[in-house]
Amino acid sequence: MTTSTSVRPSPIAGTWYSADPRQLRRTLDGYMEQAELPNLPGEIVALVAPHAGYLYSGPVAGYAFRAVRGKSYETVAVLSPMHQYYTQPLLTSAHRAYQTPLGEIPIDKALLAAVDTQLEQQANLTLHPVAHDKEHALEIELPFLQCAIAGDFKLLPIMLRDQSRRTAKILGKILAEVLKDSSALLVASSDLSHFYPESTANQLDSQVLKALSDFSPDGLFDLKERGSGQACGLAAIAAILWASKELGATDVTLLNYNTSAAVTGDRSSVVGYGAAAITRPA
Repeated sequence: MTTSTSVRPSPIAGTWYSADPRQLRRTLDGYMEQAELPNLPGEIVALVAPHAGYLYSGPVAGYAFRAVRGKSYETVAVLSPMHQYYTQPLLTSAHRAYQTPLGEIPIDKALLAAVDTQLEQQANLTLHPVAHDKEHALEIELPFLQCAIAGDFKLLPIMLRDQSRRTAKILGKILAEVLKDSSALLVASSDLSHFYPESTANQLDSQVLKALSDFSPDGLFDLKERGSGQACGLAAIAAILWASKELGATDVTLLNYNTSAAVTGDRSSVVGYGAAAITRPA
C-alpha cells in the first residue's frame, strides 16, 4: 500500500461547510447543543451520521456527535461510500493526514496497514490508496469529530466502492479484530433515500432505520435487494454493525431523522438523513 507524506487539502471547505474556522466551530457547536439525546444504554462503540452539506444535514448529524462530545479516542475509523468512479472495491487516503479549517488529522498508518494485511490474507482484497480524492462523504464527518472529541485522535479512513454484503461483512470483522485493543470509535457515513417525494422517502427510510435499530446488517442488504430501502452508505453502515457486534455492542439507538425539506421547504424531492448510536454494556 503506497502512501504519501503530503496532507490532503479539503476540496469542499467553503462550499459544503464554512472555510472560516471560528464560524465553522460556532456552527457545529450550535448543532450539537441543540440536540437533545435520550439516555443511551451503555458505552458508545459507533455512530451513524449523514454527509450532506451542513446546511442540510448538520442538524441531524449534530445528534450523533453530541453523543461523543467531550469523550476521548485514540483512533476514529470513518467508513463512507466513494461516490467518484474507481475500479478498486476499497479505497483509503494516500496522504499522511487530512486537512480541515480546524487543523490536520493524522492518519493511523499502522492500523491501516493492519487492516490491509488482513483483507489480503482473508479475502484477497486490498485498500487502494488515492491522492487528492474529491470524496465528501468521509471528509464531512471530520470537522464534527474535531469539535466533539476531546484531544487529538488519529484517523482510519476507508471508502467503499464495493457495496456487497460479502465485502461489508469481511471488512467489519477485520476492523473489530484490528481495533479490539484500541480506544476507538467507529463512524458510518451515509445519507438515506434520494430524490423521492417526502412521503415516499419517509416510508423507505423507516425500513432502513428499523433494520438499523434491529441491529441487522443482513436486514439492510435484504431491503436493498427487494428495493424496499436504500442508503448510499448502506455497506458502510452494515460493516460498522458487524464490527460493533464483534466488539460487544448490543444496542442501536436512533437519535434523529429528518429530510432536506426541513431546510428547503421542497417536499417533492428530498434526501433523508438519520443519526444513531451503537452501544455495548458499560
